[in-house]
Amino acid sequence: MTAATHSTLFPQVPETADAVLDGLDPEQREVALALSGPVCVLAGAGTGKTRAITHRIAYGVRAGILQPASVLAVTFTNRAAGEMRGRLRQLGAGGVQARTFHSAALRQLQFFWPKAVGGDMPRLLERKIQLVADAAARCRVRLDRNELRDVTSEIEWAKVTQTVPADYPAAVAKSVRDAPRDPAEISQIYALYEQLKRDRSVIDFEDVLLLTVGILQDRHDIAEQIRRQYQHFVVDEYQDVSPLQQRLLDLWLGDRDNLCVVGDASQTIYSFTGATPDHLLNFRNRHPNATVVKLVRDYRSTPQVVHLANGLLSQARGRAAEHRLELISQRDPGPEPVYTEYADEPAEAEGTARRIRDLIAAGVPAGEIAVLYRINAQSEVYEQALADAGVPYQLRGAERFFERQEVREAGIALRGAARAGGNDSLLDDAEDLPAQVRAVLSTKGWTTKPPSGSGAVRDRWESLAALVRLAEDFARARSGATLSDLVAELDERAAAQHAPTVQGVTLASLHAAKGLEWDAVFLVGLTEGMMPITYAKTDEQVEEERRLLYVGVTRARVHLSLSWALSRAPGGRASRRPSRFLKGLRPGSGSLGSVGAAGSGGIERGLAAGRRKPRGPVLCRVCGATLTEAGAMKLMRCEDCPSDMDEGLYERLRDWRSEQARELAQPAYCVFTDKTLMAIAERVPTTDGELSSIAGVGIRKLDRFGADVLAICAGGEGGAGGDEV
Repeated sequence: MTAATHSTLFPQVPETADAVLDGLDPEQREVALALSGPVCVLAGAGTGKTRAITHRIAYGVRAGILQPASVLAVTFTNRAAGEMRGRLRQLGAGGVQARTFHSAALRQLQFFWPKAVGGDMPRLLERKIQLVADAAARCRVRLDRNELRDVTSEIEWAKVTQTVPADYPAAVAKSVRDAPRDPAEISQIYALYEQLKRDRSVIDFEDVLLLTVGILQDRHDIAEQIRRQYQHFVVDEYQDVSPLQQRLLDLWLGDRDNLCVVGDASQTIYSFTGATPDHLLNFRNRHPNATVVKLVRDYRSTPQVVHLANGLLSQARGRAAEHRLELISQRDPGPEPVYTEYADEPAEAEGTARRIRDLIAAGVPAGEIAVLYRINAQSEVYEQALADAGVPYQLRGAERFFERQEVREAGIALRGAARAGGNDSLLDDAEDLPAQVRAVLSTKGWTTKPPSGSGAVRDRWESLAALVRLAEDFARARSGATLSDLVAELDERAAAQHAPTVQGVTLASLHAAKGLEWDAVFLVGLTEGMMPITYAKTDEQVEEERRLLYVGVTRARVHLSLSWALSRAPGGRASRRPSRFLKGLRPGSGSLGSVGAAGSGGIERGLAAGRRKPRGPVLCRVCGATLTEAGAMKLMRCEDCPSDMDEGLYERLRDWRSEQARELAQPAYCVFTDKTLMAIAERVPTTDGELSSIAGVGIRKLDRFGADVLAICAGGEGGAGGDEV
C-alpha cells in the first residue's frame, strides 16, 4: 500500500459502520442515525449538509439497514451528484444511486417506454431553441437571439410549474412575473412548439419529467415496480424543488414516508426557474411525525463573516425568513468584514484589484479569491482593473466581456461605421462620438430605456449599455476622438483579455457562485438598483435579492469585502445610495439591536482604503488637460498629444515581457500591460523612485521586475525576473 493511499485524496474506507459516524458533530450524527420515516434536515450555509446525508446513507448501508440498490439520492446538478457518489464510495457505500431528477427520470423512462407506450422512445432534444424559433416563425413573430432565449426560458418555466399553453397568460399574471413579450404571444408560440415536437417525434428535458409522471400516474404496475426497487429517498437542495419535481417525488414514494430532505429556505435564489421553498417549508405539515434536525454549526466561515450573514437575514421578511437559521461559527476569529465607499465605478474596481493584489502578496492564493457581482455586464471594469494590476483572473458562468456575442456584433458594426465615415447615413444626425455609438448600437438592440424584467434580453442590453458608457468616458478623456479611435481602443482592450485562461481570481455573478466558497470574497456594486436589482418590484422579489446577497456573503471563509460607488464615472454626480440591505450592518447606518455585538467591521472611503493617498486631478504632462481615462492617466498625457516614446526601447521591453510571461506561464498583461510599457518607454526612468511613480508599477512589481526594467532602459538586456507575479 502506497503512502498516497493514506492521503486526503485517497482516504481510508471506515472499517466498521460505527466508524462512519466518527467525526460527526451531534446534529450531523442525529441525521445519520435517523434512518426511518420522514426526516427534514434544515442546513445552513457551510454546516456540512452533504457530509451529514452521505454519512447517513453510508451508515445505513454499512449497518445492513439499507440495501445500496434500494436508495435513490437526488440533487440538482451533475457536479453535486458526482460529488455525492464519490463521497459514498469513500465511505464504503458504492452502488447507491445518486442522480439529478432528470437523470433518474430519463433512466426510468427509457427502461419502461416499450412496456408503457411501445416502440422506440422519441429522440431527446438537446437544445430546444431552434424549435422555439421555428414555432415563432410559424406564428409570424420575429425574435432575435436573446428574445429566443427568454421565450425558451418562459416555456421551461411554464412546463416545470405544470402550466399548459392556454393557461400561461393567467399564470404569469398570478405570479407577478415579468414576461419578456406579450403573454398571449408567448402562449401561442408555446402551443405551436408543443405541436412541432409531436410532429417531429422529439421530446425536451421537461418532457422527461412530465412523461415519467404521466406513466407512473397511469400505470400502477410500473409505479409499484419502481417503488419495490427504491425504498429510501434522499433529496438535496430541497428548497429548489419545482412543482413538477415534487409531483414526480410523490409518485416515487407512493404511500410510504422513507424520505430525507435537506435544504435551506434562505438560499432560495432560483424562483425565476420555477423553484419554490414551499415544499421545504410545508414538509412538517405534510409529515407531522417527521424528525427535524437543524444544522447551524458553520464550519466554513469565521465568526465575523457569520455574524454579518446572520445580521443580513435578521432584516428579512416573509415566510422563508420566518424559518431562517441562526448560524454559529466553529472557526477561529478572523478579520472584520470591510465596507468601502468609492467615488466612482473605476475607483471601486481599482481599489478592489489593489486589495486583491495585497492579499496575494500576503499569501492568499489567487484561486482562493473571488469578485462577485449581480449581473455579468459588471465584469468588464473588473477584468480591466485586474489586468492593469497584473492579477490573473478567470470568469465563471459567463463569457469574457469582449467574447460575448452581442459585444462582438457591436464591434463589427462600429468598425463598419468607422470605415464608412461620413458616408454612413446612420450617423448623419450624430453630433459627437457618443451619439455616433448610440446610433450604431441602436441597430443592435440598445435603447435609451432598459427592457423590463431579467433574462437574456436584459443581459444583452446591459452589455451594449456598457459600451455606450465606455464611449462617453472615452470622449471625455480624448477631445475630438473619432469612431476609429474608439474601435482601436476596443481592440486593445479585447486583446488584453483574450489571453490564455489561467488559474486566478474568480469573477462570477452571485447566481453562478452558489455552491462554491473561497478564502476571500469581494462583493461589489452594492448600490440601490443593482442590489436589489431595479426590476425586483414585489416584496418577494426584493427578499429573493436579499437571499442572493446572503448567498454571496456565505461564500467567504475568512476575508469579506463589501463595496459600492457613488457615481458611475469619474467626476459624475454622487447620486447613488448603498444597498438598503446594508442598513444597520455597515457603521453609521443605524442599529439593529443585537447586530453589531461581535464587532461592526470597518468602513473606508475612496482610495483611502488602499496604501495610496487620495489622488487629485491627473494632468496631461504635454497640454495640461485633466485626464480621466485609465490608459491616459498611465501615460500621463492625452492619447492624442504628441508622444516622445523611444520605439526601440518599447520593442525591447515587449520582447522582455514575452520571455517573462513564458517563464511564469502567465499572460503577458500579468507582467505589465501595453500602456504601462508605453509609459516606461516615454519616461525612461533611471531610478526605482521614477519607475514606481508610473501607474501599473506597484511595490511587488518593482521588487520583481524593477532591476530588469531599469537595466533595459539603461541600454542593457535585462535578466530573469522573479519566480511569480
